[in-house]
Amino acid sequence: MSKKIYIFDTTLRDGEQSPGISLNANEKLKIATQLSELGVDIIEAGFPIASNGDFEGVRLIAKNVRNSTIAALARASKNDIDGAWEALKYAERPRIHAFIATSDIHMKYKLKMSSEEVLGKAVEMVAYARGLCPEVEFSPEDATRTNPEFLYRVIESVIDAGARVVNIPDTVGYSTPSEIGALIRNIRNNVSNIDRATISVHCHNDLGMAVANSLSAVENGAEQVECTINGLGERAGNAALEEVVMALKTRNDYYSTSTRIVTEKLYRTSSMVSFSTGVHIQPNKAIVGANAFAHESGIHQHGMMSNSKTYEIMTPESVGLKQSQMVLGKHSGRHAFEEKLKEMGYCNLEQDEINEAFQMFKDLADKKKYIMDRDIEALVTQGSNKAPETYKLEHFQTSSGSGITSTSTVKISCKDCIREEAACGDGPVDATFKAIDRSVGMRIKLDEYSIKASTGGKDALGEVTVRISKDNLKSVGYGVSTDIIEASAKAYVNAINNMESRLREPDTEEIKVLKLAKDKNYFGAGVEDDWEFEASNLI
Repeated sequence: MSKKIYIFDTTLRDGEQSPGISLNANEKLKIATQLSELGVDIIEAGFPIASNGDFEGVRLIAKNVRNSTIAALARASKNDIDGAWEALKYAERPRIHAFIATSDIHMKYKLKMSSEEVLGKAVEMVAYARGLCPEVEFSPEDATRTNPEFLYRVIESVIDAGARVVNIPDTVGYSTPSEIGALIRNIRNNVSNIDRATISVHCHNDLGMAVANSLSAVENGAEQVECTINGLGERAGNAALEEVVMALKTRNDYYSTSTRIVTEKLYRTSSMVSFSTGVHIQPNKAIVGANAFAHESGIHQHGMMSNSKTYEIMTPESVGLKQSQMVLGKHSGRHAFEEKLKEMGYCNLEQDEINEAFQMFKDLADKKKYIMDRDIEALVTQGSNKAPETYKLEHFQTSSGSGITSTSTVKISCKDCIREEAACGDGPVDATFKAIDRSVGMRIKLDEYSIKASTGGKDALGEVTVRISKDNLKSVGYGVSTDIIEASAKAYVNAINNMESRLREPDTEEIKVLKLAKDKNYFGAGVEDDWEFEASNLI
């Protein structure tokens, strides 16, 4: 009989801590809804006390997502736990995830607390959280570098205090598969009440072993794996959900486990997260990369034509890809287009979204002879990522060439007015961005600009992702077009609209109270109380 493994997804918490990623509440809700449809057991929706946006994101998800447990992170502090519960209390199945560091280096230099003080704080705060929430998970941060005997004491004590899930984080990706496997076995053998709790693991990828470490933990008794879509996360990221799940499924003969994940929705989920975060997937990424099921070698191609199992240990269909593509063109009708969307996994689009995508498809079909799946995916993603249009790009014109200064003229509509501005720049994209800045009356900092072709050929769609910032507020924008200058302008305006929508998000009374109530000194006397520093030191 196969053992059930619970999948705990922390894309919206640890994943969003990746440098440069910042999601608003509605973007988080879209991803959480997709994660629930994917079959994720527990969705860690955020760290509510860290920011207003995190609080609102967790609360919005708790109110609207019903098929998964919704978790929120909290330090071992009453204010953190109160904030987590305030955001989580609307959930059908809420879980408070509390943590405190237990390794010698963290206790000495970060917490400035003794081991006994840490133990007492852990027990006190787990009991406090259990008084608010029916389900509490506890993490001893930096567990793989913690003195084993002290770790066993902490785990046993927090279970007695009410924790029903104990997570073992490899916070800095230091462990190896054999070491973490032995640690899980030793916890089972040395913690007397471990049968009253589920053992979880949370592995980071600093040495490239996050997935291997997670699977080794499962082999040795872990029943929950914490992971992220595409392996996003702090520094080198976390264990990739799609890799962990497909390893367990493909090698079920070895692991004898099962998960609730609908693997046919993995590619769709991966693409959504990639577009929403602006982090592209490397072509050779396992499971969901563009080359994961591609074969160029003549020997491989010959084997594939004889029997696909010669060089594929899983099918493209098992992760949501199709081996063959139905080619659409300008003569294709709405019915064929909608069927194609369903085939590609876009089953929950609203009629307005379908209408908008179809119109963009028809416009593109006038420019391209063949429309590929990747083109359609880019169009749908552009539509789904649209923010309320405070500003709309009506027209642009550029002039550039060898030996001349590039210029751009843009026309932007804003509410009831039209603004037209021109600017010079170092190339047509730079000139266009400067003209847009003048039109909207803001000085925007461009932090990152990337472009890629969605398909091959001279008529390929160009997909542009930009990251911008202004006064410490960051935003991501996305645009597609066969004209890379137009795609760039669309992405830039989209990013500004996303920023504007965030500026209009008001603070709730609850957030104002929580902000005033932050207790920065729970670590003990003398600890550095810089909130930004502490908030960044998560699992």
